[in-house]
Amino acid sequence: MTKPIFNFCAGPAMLPKAVMAQAQQEFVNWNDLGCSVMEISHRSANYIDVAKQAEQDLRDLMNISGDYEVLFMHGGGRGQFASVPLNLLPAGGEADYISTGSWSNAAIAEGKKFGKVNIAAESHSENGFASILPRDKWNLSDNAAYVHYCPNETVDGVEFDYIPDVDKPLIADMSSCILSSEIDVSKFGLIYAGAQKNIGPSGLAIVIVRKDLMGKSREGTPSIYDYALQSQSDSMFNTPPTFAWYLAGLVFKWLKAQGGVKAVQAINKQKADLLYNYIDESEFYSNRVVANYRSKMNVPFYLKDENLNKAFLAESEANGLLALKGHRSVGGMRASIYNAMPLEGVQALVEFMQDFAQRNS
Repeated sequence: MTKPIFNFCAGPAMLPKAVMAQAQQEFVNWNDLGCSVMEISHRSANYIDVAKQAEQDLRDLMNISGDYEVLFMHGGGRGQFASVPLNLLPAGGEADYISTGSWSNAAIAEGKKFGKVNIAAESHSENGFASILPRDKWNLSDNAAYVHYCPNETVDGVEFDYIPDVDKPLIADMSSCILSSEIDVSKFGLIYAGAQKNIGPSGLAIVIVRKDLMGKSREGTPSIYDYALQSQSDSMFNTPPTFAWYLAGLVFKWLKAQGGVKAVQAINKQKADLLYNYIDESEFYSNRVVANYRSKMNVPFYLKDENLNKAFLAESEANGLLALKGHRSVGGMRASIYNAMPLEGVQALVEFMQDFAQRNS
């Protein structure tokens, strides 16, 4: 019997096997058209149905009201680092950003190209990002156009355990946590997410934007990044990433079949608890994030003897546990356990970690 393979890559990440199997089956002959879904016009009736169904399924999964527009855009999450200020930050204006890790800092760096950025809270320490500054210690600006934060930091494994209460539009980069737990969309002005972690393949970005925030883009905003123009064009101002959009739609249907976000959230907690509990009980491995702020999607961990890192990675891969190397900026190991990762994958990882520790202690 072939050994099962579990892909712990942070992104592009594994997709549900059922989704991949369906896409494979339909790849060269979709809907009995005799060609692939990525070979047909995005403006054809067949593809319009795909696009509309994907949007409706996402709305159902996240309970997105009619007060919000849902856009399927190019450029992934990094594209939105620029799109947000281009659409929401007036020329000469300022915005508040919360620094909790590598990706929020990348958004800050991009935001500074378009206006004044106030870093209202920063949680970096000598040991890296391990916690989040309490909300009552944030230094928010009176005139900020919006408050931007990253609920889950993929690299550092830091996650907010609450939605911040602010009096300006709240902007969230949910690239690595969207659809992993239930949220109240009405608390946000805008949510964006690169697709390649919990939605589908890379290259696609989902934008959920409150309608009253649209139509305010600054002069010179590229058309493909203009939310109002994309809305007027049903996200088809230019040719969209059609295959990625189609696959995202299959993932949304798969999520519904699992019981929706609530059901998946329970499984995600079970997976994260299993891995963190083992790490905490072990003297061989450690996690450096304060318990309240540990990510349920991205679990970084370190071996007590880092001279064993190379052997750990080689042996884990030989055992069908892929892509466990930590991000180059922080080192160590990282297990990304997004929605598509089954509980069996985390169980297999823990069993391997136990065996490796016993053999190398």
